[in-house]
Amino acid sequence: MSDSHDLVVVGAGPAGSAAALAALAHSPHLRVLLVDRADLPRDKCCGDGIAPHVLDVLRPLGAADVVEGWRPLRHLTLSRGSREVAGRMRREVHVIPREVLDARLAERAVERGADLVSHRVREVHATGDGVDLDHLRARVVVGADGVHSAVRAGTGLDPTAPRALALRGYAPTPPGRRGLQVIRYGERRQPSYAWSFDRGDGLANVGYGELVGGADPPSRALLLEQLEELLPGATDGGTAWRGHHLPLSGLGWRHPDGPVLLAGDAAGLVNPMTGEGIYYAVATGALAGRAAARALAADEPAAAGAAYGREVRALLGRHLRHTWAAARLSRHPRVVDAGIGAAARDQRVFDDLVEIGLGGGRIGPRLGLGLLGGLLTGPSRPAPPTTPPSDHHLTTT
Repeated sequence: MSDSHDLVVVGAGPAGSAAALAALAHSPHLRVLLVDRADLPRDKCCGDGIAPHVLDVLRPLGAADVVEGWRPLRHLTLSRGSREVAGRMRREVHVIPREVLDARLAERAVERGADLVSHRVREVHATGDGVDLDHLRARVVVGADGVHSAVRAGTGLDPTAPRALALRGYAPTPPGRRGLQVIRYGERRQPSYAWSFDRGDGLANVGYGELVGGADPPSRALLLEQLEELLPGATDGGTAWRGHHLPLSGLGWRHPDGPVLLAGDAAGLVNPMTGEGIYYAVATGALAGRAAARALAADEPAAAGAAYGREVRALLGRHLRHTWAAARLSRHPRVVDAGIGAAARDQRVFDDLVEIGLGGGRIGPRLGLGLLGGLLTGPSRPAPPTTPPSDHHLTTT
C-alpha cells in the first residue's frame, strides 16, 4: 500500500467511517485511507444511543444496516427530584455498544474501497501541495480522532471548549428499566445527570456525567457515587467502567480553511445539553467526506475546508445556538423542572425536547411557551407513582 493517498481519515469511529463512506459514494475511485490508533473492534466510552437521525445520514450511504440485530426503543423517562415525565418517542432509537457500531461502520467503509490501518498519528503538517501525517501523505485530511485530536492540534486550534466528564459501564437491566432510556438530573454542576439505556440483551449502558469546572475534576469514586444516588441499583454487577471527556459545543462554531477538515468530537461538536455526539459525528463526517471528494474532483484540495465549514453551519448553525441557550437555561433547576412539566402536559413539547437533545432540533414556540408557563406556575405537588408508559400516553409524577 502506498503512503500517498487522495484522502486520509484519522479516526475510525462514526465520524471517520462516515467521512470515508461519503467520499467514496461521491467518487468511488478515490484512494482513501482510514487510520485508527487501535485495532477494531475496540470499546469506547459512550452512552451508545443511536438516534434515528444517525440512520437518516447513513441510509443514503448504504450503511443503515449497522443496527441490525439490536432491538429498538421507543420510551424515554426524564426526571429531576420528584418531577418526572415518561413518554413515547416519535421515532425509535437503538442502543448499540461502540465496540459493535464502530467495527460495523468501518467494515462498510472497507467494503466500499477504503483501506483500514492501525496507526497512531502524532504529527500533522499542511504544506503547499498536501498534508503530511507522520510517514503518510494526503491531498486532503479529515480529522475524526476525538477530543484529544492530533489533527486539530496540527491546525493550531486551541481546544478551549467547555467540557463534561462522564463515566460509563454495563450492568444487568433491572425489570423496572427494561425497554427504557432513563435520564435523571442531579444537583451538581449542570448539565449533570445519570442515565440507564437498555440495550435489549439483558444489559444496560449506565453512567453519570457532569460539567467540568476549575482544576479539580470529579473523581471516579464521585461519579459512581452520583450514579448510584440518582439511579439506585444501577451500578450492581457493573463492568467495563470507562471515563471520557466531552468537548461541548458553544454558541458559535468556526472551521479553518484549507485541506484539513475536523469532524465530530475533534471539531468540538457534542450537544451541550445532553452530551449526545454520535449524530453530530456521523452528520459532520459525511459532510467532510463529500466536501473532500468535491474539492479533489475539482483539483482544489485547499478549498475543502471553507466549503465544509459552510455546509456544517447550514446544517447545524441555528441548532447549535439553540442547544447552547438550552444548556445555559438548564443550569437552573427551575428551568429543568419547567421543561419536564411542559413535556408532561403536551406530547409535542416532549417531542421537541427529544429533537433538540438527540438531533438537529431548536427551541420552538411550543417549547419556549411551555418553559415560560412552567416558570410562572412554579413547582406543582407531585402525583402518586405511575406505571410504565403505554404506547400512546405521557405520564407524570
